[in-house]
Amino acid sequence: MATIGDVAKAAGVSRSTASYALSGNRSISEAVRLRVLAAVEELGYTPNAGARALATSRTKTIALLGRFLDDEFAPAMLQYILGVSETARKKGYDTLLVSDENGVAALKRLSSSRMVDGFVLLNVAERDDRLPLLRDIRQPGALVGLPGDPDGVDVFDLDFVASGRAMVDALYDAGHRELVLVSQPEHVVARGGAYVWRLANGARDRADELGVTLHRYHAHSSQPGIGRDLADYLDRHPRATGLLLNNEAAAAALPSVLAARGMSAPEDISVIGRYSDAFARTFSLPFSAIDSAADELGARAVQQLVSRIEGDPDAAKPHTVELIQPRIDDRGSIAAPSPARMGATH
Repeated sequence: MATIGDVAKAAGVSRSTASYALSGNRSISEAVRLRVLAAVEELGYTPNAGARALATSRTKTIALLGRFLDDEFAPAMLQYILGVSETARKKGYDTLLVSDENGVAALKRLSSSRMVDGFVLLNVAERDDRLPLLRDIRQPGALVGLPGDPDGVDVFDLDFVASGRAMVDALYDAGHRELVLVSQPEHVVARGGAYVWRLANGARDRADELGVTLHRYHAHSSQPGIGRDLADYLDRHPRATGLLLNNEAAAAALPSVLAARGMSAPEDISVIGRYSDAFARTFSLPFSAIDSAADELGARAVQQLVSRIEGDPDAAKPHTVELIQPRIDDRGSIAAPSPARMGATH
């Protein structure tokens, strides 16, 4: 395995000059820097992470604290993880994925060992028990998800209240007056998943303002339960002409549920969901949706975190809360209400 000494010899410079050329800690001529980089490429040299940390006080590693929870749809979580890891890679940082159920213990362990330069937190709860420690440790942190008290950390999230309102508006504008909202299971809310009730409250308030009937349900997050739930809601509300889905498992299951009933969207019922474009492509979903912006949120969190790690002057600004405004990806699943369904009787 090549060493920094090998790189220096191949480039015809001293070890210290080769090190400075790679770290950027001192001004090195462009010609020398290019010779060092050429030697690195030729020899396949990779800096030792431990030595680099001692020399620069940085590990060039970001810890991503997130969990794959049984009551949430794992493929949806993967989109957020990819958004963080891809942006970190482009910034020159490795990503350490930590799925420890005890997030506080994991945060304390990684911070005290100085294994990472900063933290990105997923699965953020309304009263997240990781936040008091995150505010006190040396390394900076960024959240993908809005807690009840965002003080002292950078926060990036979709505006779920505005998303719920936009979903109702999209169906109302097409002529729909009775809708069904399918949300995540109730225990996701009980655990602190505030995004569920934020979207539901936004949808409820907008429906009330417009005089729209909105039936709200908490459904399963996996098969076969979610399939049974969707069939039950369609049976209970035969005059409902629109479905709002804040449940990725429901979106993935709906095509087969509709096919089994001889229905399709938007001919028989209009549908709008909330998930990422990548998620829609993965499951070949034909439904219009509010883009959950998983990639963008991960990218923004990492960009801000790296700025704070590297001492960018802009990073000295007060901590920020950025809520991305909803954007609807139109896939043609919203149309005027079906006359046959509007005329159905209970």
